[in-house]
Parts: sequence; structure tokens; C-alpha cells
Amino acid sequence: MGAGARVVGSQAGSRQAQQARGGVLSRLLGSLAVALLLLLASAHVARAETPELLSFELKRAEEGLLLSYAMRFELSRSVEDALARGVPIYFVAEAEVFRKRWYWRDQRIGSASRTWRLAWQPLTRRYRLSLGSLSQSHDRLDDALAVIQRTSGWKIAEPGALDDGGRQYVEYRFRLDTDQLPRPLQIGLGNQAEWGLSLEHTVAVPAAEN
Repeated sequence: MGAGARVVGSQAGSRQAQQARGGVLSRLLGSLAVALLLLLASAHVARAETPELLSFELKRAEEGLLLSYAMRFELSRSVEDALARGVPIYFVAEAEVFRKRWYWRDQRIGSASRTWRLAWQPLTRRYRLSLGSLSQSHDRLDDALAVIQRTSGWKIAEPGALDDGGRQYVEYRFRLDTDQLPRPLQIGLGNQAEWGLSLEHTVAVPAAEN
């Protein structure tokens, strides 16, 4: 009886050990699955926050250096929710033109910036987009964003500032400007990645044609 009891007890203990190991393994696999889902989700958010640059062209003209570009991006759910609650959203594009200098820091020879203000108007149920003193209304958010996403013939440097060589380049930056949001909303944002929509691009100025 004693030996039989020990055998039964040993088998029961072995089964409990196997069940314990199985439970640990299941929890480990579950944790890995959750971590993988979070990683994929964060990667998706990062892609959504970075605008896709479709085209970027610099052209020398009689009036100066002209920039044309096209990009594509989508607003995060948090930004769209704030817009729907009547909070105006600002977008800023900046371009700086530099000439390389081996003996000192590069010389800035031109710069330009643009600021768009996008707001939802509940009375008319339309989106109002403003650039300086110019304003236009759109029925759909996508239509308003399409105007921001494309620029043609934007003058960013005077013709006299450019030389004929290839020592010049342009630094372009685009961002959703959270500094212009209402102060209480700025404080509440903290470091939320959903509001970190931005793009930077550097390209050489084409040499003058002979």
C-alpha cells in the first residue's frame, strides 16, 4: 500500500508539474502575442504620422527659386475629434535655402514660410481653410487637406541670391503646429504621438542651365 501510494503520489505530482509548466508557457506566449500586437500598432501609428512625399521639385526662374511639391497624409483620430469640437488646427511649411561654405557655417540665402488654418464651422457644416488673407470653404475634410498637401511655384529665394554652381541646398519642413493650439489643449497633449505629424526633407538646388 505504501509503495502504491508513493507511485500514485509521484504521478499526481508529475501531472501538476506539467500543468504548471504548461501554464507558464501559455502566459509567456500570451505576453509575446500582446507585445507583438502593440509593436505592430505603434508601427502603424508611426507611419500614419509621417507624411508621404509624392514629389518635390526646385526650379530656377526669372523671379527666383520656385518650389513645387505634393504629399499625402491623414489626420489621427484625436486631431479629427478636436477639429470636430471646433478647435482650429494649424499647419506650417518652411523652406530655407543655404549656400555651403567650407570655412564657416553654411550661409542662409533665402527663406519662406506658410501657415494654414483649418477649422470646422458647425453652422454651415463646412471646413474653412485660410492662408494669410485668403480663405475658402470645403464640404469634405479630404478636399481641404488636398489644398494643404500640394503647392506649386512657391518662391523661396530671390534670383540675385543664387549663384550658378551646385553649392546650394534647400531644407524643407512641414508640421502640424501644436504651439498655435489653445493653451489648455497644449497642456493636455503632453507628448502624444498622434499630434506629431511632421516631415523634413533636404535637396540640392539644381545648377543654372547654360
